[in-house]
Amino acid sequence: MTESAPVTESSSRSRTARPRLGFLGVGWIGRHRMEALAKTGLAEIAAIADALDPNIAEAAKIAPRAECVPSIDQLLALDLDGMVIATPSALHAEQSIAALDRGLSVFCQKPLARTAAETATVIAAARANNQLLAVDLSYRFTSGIQRIRRLLQSGELGRIFAVDLVFHNAYGPDKPWFYDFKLAGGGCVIDLGIHLVDLALWLLGNPSIKKVTSQLFSQGEVLGIPPARVEDYAVARVDLGSGTTLQLSCSWKLQAGCDAIIGASFYGTSGGAEFHNVNGSFYEFRADRFRGTSREPLASGAEDWGGRAAVDWLKRLSEGEKYNPEVEGLITVAQTLDQIYGRA
Repeated sequence: MTESAPVTESSSRSRTARPRLGFLGVGWIGRHRMEALAKTGLAEIAAIADALDPNIAEAAKIAPRAECVPSIDQLLALDLDGMVIATPSALHAEQSIAALDRGLSVFCQKPLARTAAETATVIAAARANNQLLAVDLSYRFTSGIQRIRRLLQSGELGRIFAVDLVFHNAYGPDKPWFYDFKLAGGGCVIDLGIHLVDLALWLLGNPSIKKVTSQLFSQGEVLGIPPARVEDYAVARVDLGSGTTLQLSCSWKLQAGCDAIIGASFYGTSGGAEFHNVNGSFYEFRADRFRGTSREPLASGAEDWGGRAAVDWLKRLSEGEKYNPEVEGLITVAQTLDQIYGRA
């Protein structure tokens, strides 16, 4: 993309008014993010679009004054400042670009796109139109990860040379499109592993990727690389240009003895730190610092962290923030996933 789209009424609106938001896709996750944003009072929930009437009916309970329309085209015709996208993965890139070209800020569910090439195209659209773009990589905003980030930035753990990443889920997605490789872009890696790859690269300052090796499985059967169908178990090793090695394992429908096993462990020359879920929970996490054989708590307890990425985007939008180049780190995340899938 080489040209900026014409400035529209929505992009020229005075920032003294609350941003008007449109929501595209209001299934469970879309409604949850809508609730989180509505509670801030920082925005007007102006419009809702979804292909399913029951979804619109449920979302309208949260924002009864919102205009309900059937498609993105009708949504884009309205006077909006930002769009929240929670549709199937195959649609994210095209829909995000359409909104950015219309002069809207975008908050999109992960993955932003299925491949690194698609991801780069969306980010290029945000840059060309000077629009704020963010993705719902919500684990960044947990208290535990925020504490670990401060530790890493301070250098107290020394040089981080190894990171172990785990996301095992005893359940699997309930929508058929998740199991279509072309629609989803992959299986458990792009659905769950993306969170952990993003965390590691973000916390380590977005280093370059040197080498990636992987093994993918479907119902215990080893898949080829690139795979012909989605994986439900994966292991990968990612060697970074900084000299750090990441080891990733993730899964759907694993007989793990609990609902989920989620963790990110960072090992440095002067100490370590770990972020992990508590008692198999998807929602409660704990973070610890390691000093030799001792463990020091950094953060613990249940907290409502799921909507914080969306709220952070809205606060920045309300303050008039435009394109932020930090989003370009998502291209490296997508390139890593491409190599895990053998797309590179």
